[in-house]
Amino acid sequence: MSAGTAAFGQTAAPHPHIALSTKSIGNGALWLAAFLSGFVIREPAPYELYMAGLLVIWLACGLKLRREFGPLVVCMMLYSAGGIASVPLAREFGVAVMYMAVSVFLAITSIFYAAILADDPHRYKTIESGLLASSVFVAAIGVAGYFHLFPGADYFTLYDRARGTFQDPNVFGPFLALPCMLLIQRLFFGRLKDNILTFMMLPVLLLGIFLSFSRGAWGVLVAASLIVYLLALITERAPVRRLRLLILGALGVLAVVALIATVLSIDSVSEMFQQRAKLEQPYDAARLGRFARYSFGFQMVMEHPLGLGPLEFNKYFPEDEHNVYLKGFTTYGWLGGSVYIVMVFWTLGSLFPLLFKHRPWTPFLHCVFAVLFSHVILSAIIDTDHWRHVYMLYGIAWGLIAADRLERKRIPKTNPKTLGTISAWYQTSALRSSP
Repeated sequence: MSAGTAAFGQTAAPHPHIALSTKSIGNGALWLAAFLSGFVIREPAPYELYMAGLLVIWLACGLKLRREFGPLVVCMMLYSAGGIASVPLAREFGVAVMYMAVSVFLAITSIFYAAILADDPHRYKTIESGLLASSVFVAAIGVAGYFHLFPGADYFTLYDRARGTFQDPNVFGPFLALPCMLLIQRLFFGRLKDNILTFMMLPVLLLGIFLSFSRGAWGVLVAASLIVYLLALITERAPVRRLRLLILGALGVLAVVALIATVLSIDSVSEMFQQRAKLEQPYDAARLGRFARYSFGFQMVMEHPLGLGPLEFNKYFPEDEHNVYLKGFTTYGWLGGSVYIVMVFWTLGSLFPLLFKHRPWTPFLHCVFAVLFSHVILSAIIDTDHWRHVYMLYGIAWGLIAADRLERKRIPKTNPKTLGTISAWYQTSALRSSP
């Protein structure tokens, strides 16, 4: 057994107490990584500094790179290579180098998450716990900051919108989407008496998303919620539990409407909501607004196979691309832009069949798929290139894809393993563990 597998919690060591301690340390390190992903208000963020050290240990210990998540590794390498090739085209060379250094680093973090989950998919519980703890804290800070509940609260807002511990409200809101889906799913399948903490945490996250006044975050929340709800209905076989889901869905909609109505009774919130709720803002439809830049930008990259260079687009237009697919071509060239699109479809296509398989982590996978799919759509109107949680989502997705492929190799096709309905999976997968 390699040092890497020992360091990350395999229990084949001759001394069980030492092995258990090693596993706990490994899980604790992973939990802290997930927790710190919610703190990106300055760069380098605590997440980057911590992950840099964790990655060094991982590389030194030799955690396995498996062929089962090879597509992620190849796509991230080619995507980064396209960006590196475009660096000499940038007018500000130092800034471009730093931008690509962050891109490469985040690509490595996605591979890290894929590797640890492929090695042991049950580590999703640790990631889930860290994300929930982080999101509740971050959302609470954002909500408290918006309502000026403590001195210096303005630091956690931007343009009269909650941003929590993020640089931008448009990142803060979408970050809370996956934890929201995890809590909503607990309500779907957990017992009422076990969900008291969930009832306390979920309103905080929903309020944080709402007060970010990010139209993208609102869209991600609605789309992901619908996907998770539909998957729950489709995969639930018991008629009684399906009826329960229908009732919970109706009650959930009423509860959210009541929460929004209560918050909108505050004049400042109501005014901002009316402003942000418009589908089209002035900066979207202006002469060189967001939508016009899409057309001009794609015309430009047709003449630049290597792209324009990192952070060069705003030298030609008033603002940045605000479209990650366009940015793929302007910053990472034809190679990077094409590879990114391939990676998106490859990931979603590989995830989709897993949604209907019987695995202990299937409910968690439903949430990951729903949020990742929603972010794929959101990326058409906003730049998600350096969003830490998006790289985490891709890593988690491919880690679970790899885990499924490895499990199929171990289990004979003539004797498939089943775990019953999704409610049974939920009860056995410890999703109800508190953060």
